[in-house]
Amino acid sequence: QVQLVESGGGLVQAGGSLRLSCAASGLSGLTFSRCTMGWFRQAPGKEREFVARITWSEGTSFTYYPDSVKGRFTISRDNAKNTVYLQMNSLKPEDTAVYYCAASSRGASAWLISHYDYWGQGTQVTVSS
Repeated sequence: QVQLVESGGGLVQAGGSLRLSCAASGLSGLTFSRCTMGWFRQAPGKEREFVARITWSEGTSFTYYPDSVKGRFTISRDNAKNTVYLQMNSLKPEDTAVYYCAASSRGASAWLISHYDYWGQGTQVTVSS
């Protein structure tokens, strides 16, 4: 059974930083390094939205971010630890949301929420003004 467990959320003042972690287990025949890993977030009353994704190919990571977080957030992965991270800097009150980690077996074609097969339980990030 695949499990994704997020950690690192909390309360921070605007302009501060947080680092989220997501540890994957139970992937069985699905090699972690071949998974596209993504971070999403959902604020109260809003739809879940894409925050970052990372793929891995031939020893190189490829990342992608929406404009809303580009330059402030950095996604990274440690394939040896089956873990993906999200470093969040210069946080704003509008970044307040539950943050979810997700894994996709689609590789580089995983762009939509529906493309992700496995999800974590979420971790709350609250940014005060």
